[in-house]
Amino acid sequence: MSLLRNSSIYLSSNILNALVPFLLLPILTHNLSPDAYGQIAMFQTLLGGLAALTGLNTIGAASRRFYDKLTHNELVDYNGACIHVLIFSSLFLIAIATILHQPLSELLHIPTSWVFLAILVSSGMFIIQLRLGQWQIREQALKYGLLQVSQSVLLFILTFLLLLWAKQGAESRVNALVIATFAYVCVSFLTLYKEKLLRLSHIRVDYIKDAIKFGVPLVPHILGIFFLSAIDRIIINDQLGVGEAGIYMLAAQLSLGMVVVFDAINKAMIPWLFRILAANDVEKINRLVRFTYIYFVVLTLLGALAFIIGPLVVELVAGVEYQRATTVIGWLCLGQAFNGMYLMVTNYLFYAKKTGMLSIVTVSCGVFNIILMLCLIKTNGIVGVAMAFSLCMGIRFIATWWLVSRLKLVTWNIISKKKV
Repeated sequence: MSLLRNSSIYLSSNILNALVPFLLLPILTHNLSPDAYGQIAMFQTLLGGLAALTGLNTIGAASRRFYDKLTHNELVDYNGACIHVLIFSSLFLIAIATILHQPLSELLHIPTSWVFLAILVSSGMFIIQLRLGQWQIREQALKYGLLQVSQSVLLFILTFLLLLWAKQGAESRVNALVIATFAYVCVSFLTLYKEKLLRLSHIRVDYIKDAIKFGVPLVPHILGIFFLSAIDRIIINDQLGVGEAGIYMLAAQLSLGMVVVFDAINKAMIPWLFRILAANDVEKINRLVRFTYIYFVVLTLLGALAFIIGPLVVELVAGVEYQRATTVIGWLCLGQAFNGMYLMVTNYLFYAKKTGMLSIVTVSCGVFNIILMLCLIKTNGIVGVAMAFSLCMGIRFIATWWLVSRLKLVTWNIISKKKV
C-alpha cells in the first residue's frame, strides 16, 4: 500500500508541478517572439549540459548508500562529501566559463552573463535534488511533493511579475530561475540540518572518492542524455535559427507532460525495487515483471495516441507564430513513451552499480542521435529532428533492457516463476 500511496502523492505533486509551467506556456508564447523564447530554450539547454558536471552525479551515490546499512553519522558525512564534490566541481566550471564564456554565448545566442548564471542555477539545483532525494529514499513523499510544487509556484509568480510587470522579456524566466533556486537552496540546507542529515565540517576523503567512483562513470551517461534530449535545440539553433529552436522547444515542453506520470511511478518504485532485490523476494519480482510488460503496452498506445491529441494541445496553448509545433509534437511524445519504458528497466543497473555499462549505451545512442539529426534536418527540418529523437530513445530503451537481462537479477520470462 505504501507504493500505491507514495505513487499517488508523487503523481499528484508531479501533475501540479507540471501544471504550473504548462499554465505559463500561453503567457510566454503570447508575450515573447519565437526568437526570445528560443533564447530561454538555449539557457535551459545549457542547464541540461551542466547537470552532468555540477556535483558529478553524486546524488545517486548518496541515495544508493542509504541501502548499504551505514550508521546515521556515516550517512551524514557521506551527504557532506557529496556537497564537497559539488563545491570543487562548480569552482572548476566557473574557471572554465571565465575562459570560454564568449564562444558559448555566441554558440547559444545568449548573453555572456547567462553562462555564469547557468552554473549557479545548476549547482543550486544539485542541492535541491539532494534534499529531495533524501526524502525519497525515506519514503517521505508528502514533504517531497510540497517542496517540489511550492518551488514551481514561486517560479511561476516570479516569471509572471518579471515578464508582465517589469517587462524583462526573455530575461524574466532566467532571473526567476535564479531567485527561486537561491530561495530553495536555503530551504534545502535548513531542512537537511534540522533533520541532521548533513555535516560539512568533516571532510571524509574516502567518502569523496567513493561518491566520485559512483558518479563519474555516470558523466558520459548524463552527457548521453543531453545528446538525446537537449542538443537538438543547439543543432536547430545553428542550422535553422533561434526562432525555430523556440518553436521546437514549445513542443518539447508539451511532450514532457507524459513524463509526469512516468517520473511519479519511477520515484515511488526505486525504494521498493531496491528493497525487493536486496531481500531476493522472488514472488514480488515476478509480479513486478508482469506489471512491467503491461506498462510497456500502455505506453506504446499512449505514444501512438499523441499523434492525434498532441496537435490539438498545441493549437489550444500556443500563439499563432508557434503553430508549426503541431508537426513535431507526436514524434516527441512517442520518444517520451520510450523514455518511460527505459525508466522501468534502468534502475536495475543502478542497483547493481553498473553505471559504466549504462553510460556506454546512452553515449552511443546520443552520438547516433546527433548524426541522425544532422542528416534528417536537411530534408525534414525540425520534424526530422523529432523523428531522430524518437528513434534513438527507442534504441536506448531496447539496449538498456538487454543489458539488464544479462545481469540475471530477475527473469524476464513471464511464463517461468523462477528467478534466474
